[in-house]
Amino acid sequence: FLAMRVLFICLSLFFSLCLFGQKTGVIVDKRLASLDTAFERVLKTWNAPGFAVAVVEKNKIIYARGFGFRDLEKKLPVTPNTIFAIGSCTKAFTTSLIGILQKEGKLDIDKPAYQYHPDLGFFSEDLTNAVTLRDMMSHRTGLPRHDFSWYLFGTDSRDSLFRRIRYQKPTHPLRSLWQYNNFMFVAQGAIAEKITGKSWEENIKERILDPLNMKNTVFSVTDMNKTGDGAFGYGLSKDSVIRLPYFNITSPGPAGSINSSVTEMANWVITWINGGKFNGKEILPEGFVRDAMSSQTVISSGLPSKEKPGLHFSNYGLGWVLSSYKGHYRVDHGGNIDGIRRYEGTYLVPSGYEAIEWLLKAGQALPDAVLFGNS
Repeated sequence: FLAMRVLFICLSLFFSLCLFGQKTGVIVDKRLASLDTAFERVLKTWNAPGFAVAVVEKNKIIYARGFGFRDLEKKLPVTPNTIFAIGSCTKAFTTSLIGILQKEGKLDIDKPAYQYHPDLGFFSEDLTNAVTLRDMMSHRTGLPRHDFSWYLFGTDSRDSLFRRIRYQKPTHPLRSLWQYNNFMFVAQGAIAEKITGKSWEENIKERILDPLNMKNTVFSVTDMNKTGDGAFGYGLSKDSVIRLPYFNITSPGPAGSINSSVTEMANWVITWINGGKFNGKEILPEGFVRDAMSSQTVISSGLPSKEKPGLHFSNYGLGWVLSSYKGHYRVDHGGNIDGIRRYEGTYLVPSGYEAIEWLLKAGQALPDAVLFGNS
C-alpha cells in the first residue's frame, strides 16, 4: 500500500519503574528478540509503571509483549491484551466512519456539513454555510480548541456539546490555519448518528470493531474496568509515581473515548497498511484511506532541528498527522487522557528514536512505518 514496505510498532505506555516480561499473548519473532533491551530503557528513562508493545509486519503481529504493571500498587502485570485509553487516536475511527458513509452515498465531505444535520451551526451564517466535513476532519475551521468547555464544564449530553459549537468564536479565517478542535469530531459523530439513526458507538462497533475482531475494545473507562485487564493512569509528583483518577469521556466520545489493547489495535493498523482491507475484506474504502493519509492542511513548517534532524514537514490528513523520518513517510496520532498517553501510526517519541536507532546499530533495516503508543 502506497508503495511502502511497512513495519508498524505500537506501544501503549502507562509509566513505571519496573520491567516485567509477560507470557499471556506474547509473540516474539526471532528478528526482534533483542528489542526488550531498548524497551527496558523506556521504563527507566521515563519512570513508567508499565507498557505494552505490538509490532505488525504486513498482515500479522510479529512481536507482542507487556512490560511492567497495569496496577502498580497490586503489582498486576501488563500483557499484550491489557486495555489502555487510546484518547485522540479515536479520531481516525470517527473519520473512517464518515468515509464509509461517503462511499455509501449518504454524504459528501466537500459539501457544507450543516446539510447533514440541521442543528449544526457556527458563529456566523457565512461560516455555517461554508464549513465542510473535510474542514472539520482536518482541523482547519478557524476555531481554536475551546477544550475548557467540555473538560471543565462536562455534561452527559452529547447533544449539549454539539449545540455549543455555534457560540465558539473563530480566531482565524476558514482554511487559513490548522487549529486542533475536539468539538469538530463531536460534530462528525452527531452527523453520523443523524444519518444512520444509530449512536456513534453502535456505528463504530458494527462497521469497524466487529469486522476487525476487536471484541474487547470498549467506549468507556467503566466498561474497561469490567474487562478485568484495564490499565490505571499514573503521573509524577515530586519524583514520586502517583495514581491519577480516570477521566471518563462520554459526551465527547467521537473525539477520544475508545479503550483498546495493542493486540486489537494491531488489527486496525493492519487494515491501514493494506489499503483498508482486513483478511482480504474491505473494511475501509481504499479511496478514503489514501485521502486520510494524504496532506490536507499544513500544521507547521516542520523543519529539521538539532535535536531531531531526521524529522521533516508537519501536515495533517483526515484524523492523522503526517511527517517523515529520514525520508520515510510517517502517519501518526497522539492520544492523551489523564495519566495515559498513547501514540499510534508512525510516530517516533523520544524512546522511539532510541529503539529505532538501536535497530539500525543491530543491523536491522529501518521500518518504513512505526506505530508507537505512550502513557
